[in-house]
Amino acid sequence: MDDRLGDILVRKSLISEVELNKARHEQKKTGKRLGYTLSKMGMLDEENLTSFIANHYGVPSINLNEEEVTPEIIKLVPENIAKRLRVIPVKRAGSSLIVAMADPSDIYAIDELKFVTGYNIEPMVASDAAIEDFLEKHYSETIEFDETMFDFDDEEVEFDDMSDEGQNILDLEKASEEAPVIKLVNFILLSAIKKGASDIHIEPYEKFLRVRYRIDGVLHEEMKPPHKMKNAITSRIKIMSNLDIAERRLPQDGRIKLKVGKSKEIDFRVSILPTLFGEKIVMRILDKSNLQLDMTKLGFEQQYLDIFKNAIHKPFGMILVTGPTGSGKTTTLYSALTELNQIDKNISTAEDPVEFNLPGINQVQIKDGIGLDFAASLRSFLRQDPDIVMVGEIRDFETAEIAVKAALTGHLVLSTLHTNDAPATINRLLNMGIEPFLVTASVNLVLAQRLCRKICTECKAEVPIEQEVLVKMGLKPENAQKIDHVYKGKGCNYCNDSGYKGRVALYEVMWLYDDIKEMIIQGASSAELKSAAIKNGMKSLRMSGLTKIINGVTTVAEVQRVTAGD
Repeated sequence: MDDRLGDILVRKSLISEVELNKARHEQKKTGKRLGYTLSKMGMLDEENLTSFIANHYGVPSINLNEEEVTPEIIKLVPENIAKRLRVIPVKRAGSSLIVAMADPSDIYAIDELKFVTGYNIEPMVASDAAIEDFLEKHYSETIEFDETMFDFDDEEVEFDDMSDEGQNILDLEKASEEAPVIKLVNFILLSAIKKGASDIHIEPYEKFLRVRYRIDGVLHEEMKPPHKMKNAITSRIKIMSNLDIAERRLPQDGRIKLKVGKSKEIDFRVSILPTLFGEKIVMRILDKSNLQLDMTKLGFEQQYLDIFKNAIHKPFGMILVTGPTGSGKTTTLYSALTELNQIDKNISTAEDPVEFNLPGINQVQIKDGIGLDFAASLRSFLRQDPDIVMVGEIRDFETAEIAVKAALTGHLVLSTLHTNDAPATINRLLNMGIEPFLVTASVNLVLAQRLCRKICTECKAEVPIEQEVLVKMGLKPENAQKIDHVYKGKGCNYCNDSGYKGRVALYEVMWLYDDIKEMIIQGASSAELKSAAIKNGMKSLRMSGLTKIINGVTTVAEVQRVTAGD
C-alpha cells in the first residue's frame, strides 16, 4: 500500500513530492509504515490521514482509544499475526469479525485473517500510531504463536508414554477436530507460506515439540507448541492428508491441497516418519506461483545460458543436471522442458514425485511398490513415439543403460544425478557400468548447480573486503586488487533480520567437446577432466559464486557455505 498511498497523497496535494521522498528515506531506516512515518515527521495529521484513507476506500474509520475490546475478541487473532499484519480485532457481528487496519485494501491480509479465524472479515481504518499503541498495550511478548492456543495449559507437561499405544483412536480423532488444534495447524501452514518457506518440520522430542521452517535453504526454529498436543497435531495433519491416523508404526506419505484466497492453490507434500518420541512430520510446500520457469532469471550468465539452450535444442543426446538434494535441479529441468514444450514435440517425464503439473507434458508418477520404476517408465516411453524424455533420476545401471540407448537412437534425454560437480558425473556413469565410448557418444552437456541466498535488496550495504579472502577463494591476485568492497545485508523487517531474501543458482556448465571425449575414453580422472574443462572456458561453481559476489548478488560467506567441497 505504501507506494500507492504516497502517490495518491501527492496527487491530492496533501503532501509534496519532496516530503514524500523524505518520508520514504526515513521509512527505509526505521522499517515503519509510510502513514506512521508521515505523522511522526509532522508532515500529515494522523486524523486527517485516517479520514482520507477511509473516504478513498469507502470503509468506516475507528478510534481505537475509544473502543473497549474484550480479551475474548483479542484472542481471536494470534499475536504474531496481529503484529505482522498490523491488524486489531475489534468486535464480532454474527459470522463476521470487524478488524481495524491501516490498509483496508490489503486483500492478502484479509484473506489470511479469514483463513486463520474462520470469520468473514470487515475492515475499518485506524491510524498506524493507534494500531502500534494497541499492539504494545494488549498483546504480551511472552509467547510467539500463542493466542491460537489459549484453551491449553502447558504448565505441568509430563514425559509422554513413548509408545502412545494406550491412546484411543477415537479420542485422537476428536482432539484433532477441536478448534485450537485446527487453528494451530492452519497457522503453521499459512505462516510458512507467508514467510516463503519451502519445508515445514514438526519434530517431537522427549520433553518438547518444535516447529521449524526451511527458508531460502536454511532451517529456522519458529515455535514450540505444548508437548501434550503432538498427537492431536499429527492426527489433524493425517486427516488433512487422507492418511491412516491409526497407523503410528510405519512411515506414511500424503498430500494436502490448500486454497488460499479466491484463486491461489498450494500443495503440501506430507511425509510422516515414526521416531523414538512420536511421529516426525515434514511438509514440502509446492507453490506453483513461486515456480520460476524463465531460464533467463535462474542465475545463468548469458554465455553459459546460450550453451545450455544450444544443448537442449539439439534433436538427440543426453543432458544431465547434477547437485545435492534441494539444489534446484528440478526447477532447471522444468524450465528446460517449458522452453521445449511446443505443439510438434511429444514430451514424457518420469518423476518421483511429480512436484508440479506442466500442461502439454505427459508426467508419470513413479510407484516402486508395483514395479513402476524409472527403468520401466523409460522403456514404456520409448514405445510411445517420444521426442523428449525426462527421467527424474538415474539411480542404477539399468536406468542409465536405457537412457543412453534412448539418447543414441534419436531422442533428447534429460535427467539428474547426485554428484558434487560436473566432471564427477562422467565418472559416476562409468562406475555404474556404462562403457566410455557410449558416454562420449550420448552425453551432450553436464550441468552442476547449487542454490545460494541472495542479499536482501532493502538492507544491502557495502562492506570492506581483504584481497587475500578473494584470492583464497580462487580469484586471480591481479583481479582481486581491483576490488576493495563487497555487499552484505544488514538485516531488516523485509528479510526477518537475516540479511538474505530469495535464492539464486550457481552453475557449472561442462560441454563435451572432442578433447574431453578423448580424455574420457583414455580413463582420465574427475580432477583431470575438471582442469581441462576450465582451460577450455568452463567456470567452476566457486568461480560462478565469485562472479555473483563481485556483482553484489550474494555474500562471501554464502558462496563458501554452498561450494565448500569445490
